[in-house]
Amino acid sequence: MHKILSVTFEDFNLNKSLLNALKDAGFTNPTPVQKETFSVILSGKDVVVTAQTGTGKTLAYLLPVLRNLKYSEQKNPRILILVPTRELVLQVIKELDKLTGYMNVRYAGIYGGTNINTQKKIVYAGLDIIVATPRRLYDIAMTGLLRLKDIKKLVIDEVDEMLNSGFRPQLINILEILPKKRQNLMFSATLTEDVNNFINDFFVSPVKAEIAPHGTPLEQIIQYAYFVPNYNTKVNLLNLLLEKKEFEKTLIFVSGKKAADRLYDKLIPEHKKKAGVLHSNKSQNFRIRTLKDFEEGTISFLIATDIIARGLDIREVSHVINFDMPEIPGDYIHRTGRTGRAGKTGKAVSLVTEKEQEYLKRAEDMMKMQIKIKDLPEGLKISNILTEEEKDYSYDKDYLKNLKLPEGQGAFHEKKEKNKKINSGSPAKKRKRNKKPARRSGKR
Repeated sequence: MHKILSVTFEDFNLNKSLLNALKDAGFTNPTPVQKETFSVILSGKDVVVTAQTGTGKTLAYLLPVLRNLKYSEQKNPRILILVPTRELVLQVIKELDKLTGYMNVRYAGIYGGTNINTQKKIVYAGLDIIVATPRRLYDIAMTGLLRLKDIKKLVIDEVDEMLNSGFRPQLINILEILPKKRQNLMFSATLTEDVNNFINDFFVSPVKAEIAPHGTPLEQIIQYAYFVPNYNTKVNLLNLLLEKKEFEKTLIFVSGKKAADRLYDKLIPEHKKKAGVLHSNKSQNFRIRTLKDFEEGTISFLIATDIIARGLDIREVSHVINFDMPEIPGDYIHRTGRTGRAGKTGKAVSLVTEKEQEYLKRAEDMMKMQIKIKDLPEGLKISNILTEEEKDYSYDKDYLKNLKLPEGQGAFHEKKEKNKKINSGSPAKKRKRNKKPARRSGKR
C-alpha cells in the first residue's frame, strides 16, 4: 500500500521568514481552504472564496499576500484588507503579528470608536498594509492624509456581512478611489444574490473556490431545538439551561443590540455575574475587555449579535444558543460553526417560537437535515406574560397544542366547558340583576 503523505507548509512556495514564523506559531499543516487557494492567489488572479467560519480564511489570504510583498520605504500602502468589525480588525492584526516576526513590514488597524487623530498620524507615517473597517477608512481617505493610489491587492473578508450591515455605500466609494489595476480577493460565508451582483460589478473573471459548502452542517456539532410559547418563557428556559455545568463556555445569539441588553437584564443574578454583552453600541475598550474575559474564562456566557461575532476566532466554545432564530439560514450555519472546533464536539441549541419555526425550516432545508425537537425540561416555568410584539401576533391553536410542555404546565390552554358560555343580555341588565335593592326614599 502507498503511504499517504500529509501536506505541510514546507510544501508551499514560502520564504524562510514565513516558514520560521509559522513554526514559532505552531502551524504545521494547512487547512483545506489554505491548500485550495494558496497557488491561485499567488498567481495574481481575482479570487472569490466561500468557506465556513473557522476554516483558516485569514491565513489563506495573508500567506500569499505576504509572500509576494517586497520591502519598500514608500508611504502609501500597497495592501488593503477590509473587514466588517473592529474585533475582526484586531484579529487580523493578531495574525499579522505572528507571521511577520522575521519580516520588516509596517501595518496597522484602522477602525471607529477610537481617536481618529491618532490613526491619522499612523497612516501619515507610512504603511505597507492597512486592515480597516470601511467607514473609518473612507473618513481618513477623504482628509487627503491617506492615499490609496498604490494599492496592489484588495482583500474583502466577510463581504456578505458587510453588505447586510449597510456598508455598501462605503465599499463602493472606496472601490472608486482605488487603482483599476489590482488583485481582488473576496472571502464570504455565503454567496447571496447581493454578493454575486457585487462580484459581477467589481471583479474581473474571478476564480471561485468553495470550501465545505455553507449548507453542510459540521458533523461534530449536535443540534437540537425547543418549541417555546413566548419570549418570557424563553428567558426562563435559558436561565434553567445555564444552571447545567455543561454550559461552560456559551455564546448566546440575539437579533440586535437592544435585544442583547434586554436579555442581559433578564438573567438571574447568578448568571449575570458570569455573563457579558457584545454589540456595536459598546465602547471599543469595553468590547475588547469583554471578549478577552470570555476567551480566558473569566465569564462563561456571552450575549452577542451576529455582526460582532462574525469571523471571530473564539476557541473552545462548548455551546451556541440561538435565543433569537436568524431569518437568514446562512447565519444559522455561521452561528453553529462557532462551536465544535479543533476536532471537539459542540452543541447548538435553538429556542423557537411559532413565528420562528419558518426560520428553523429554512436552516433545515439548507442543511438538508432535520433538527431534533426536544421536550421542554421539567421545572420550566411557562409564562403567561406577552411582550408588546407578541400581543400583536395571532397564535395558531395547532402550534400551541403541539408544544411539548412539562407535565402539568401550560401557559396557553383551552377554556373549560363551563367557562365557554356566552352571557346574554345587555351590560345594563346584567348590572341590574346583580345590584342590591335600593332604599326607598321620599325624594324622586
